[in-house]
Amino acid sequence: MPFPAKTDFDSILNAALEILERDGPEALSMRNLASALEMKAPSLYRHYPDKAALETALKMRGSELLQAALERAIRDQDPIQAMRKAANASLKFARAHPYLYDLMNAPGGAPSTGAAKKLWNTILELVGAVTGNPDDTASSVAFWAYLHGFCSLERTGMFGQSGPKGGFKIGLEALIAGFSSRQKPRKLSA
Repeated sequence: MPFPAKTDFDSILNAALEILERDGPEALSMRNLASALEMKAPSLYRHYPDKAALETALKMRGSELLQAALERAIRDQDPIQAMRKAANASLKFARAHPYLYDLMNAPGGAPSTGAAKKLWNTILELVGAVTGNPDDTASSVAFWAYLHGFCSLERTGMFGQSGPKGGFKIGLEALIAGFSSRQKPRKLSA
């Protein structure tokens, strides 16, 4: 017996993403997902053996979405402006997709292959274009940690009622100044 059209991997993943973004992580269950797709939960297990597999797929989808946002932001930019645009695109993504962002950064994170690896390579290339070192892992980790730290602090309300008071831009400019002082910036390949 053929499976209904709405049981393909992408349809299931899209429905799961909709539930996650609309209702939060507590609402994301195989039972709720099956109900949203108007099917029985066992049908989902043919595509995703358990909730952990579904969450891994959502993390990868999140990496793909963030990757696309970064690519749009840095296209046709000089390296320093590309870093600014990428940082702002990352912050915008975290704000627009808070539950997905949280899932992507939950313990266990996204697998270090596929979309997540491509996302890391984009960060590495972006930072390397500013520092002049195409394999500048240390600076790339610093940039990624800065972005994630700021997004996480904002997401959890740790800045309090006064907000970050321009701290994102100040921190970003300090990183850029430090990175660009290390070596001469080079052109991005994209």
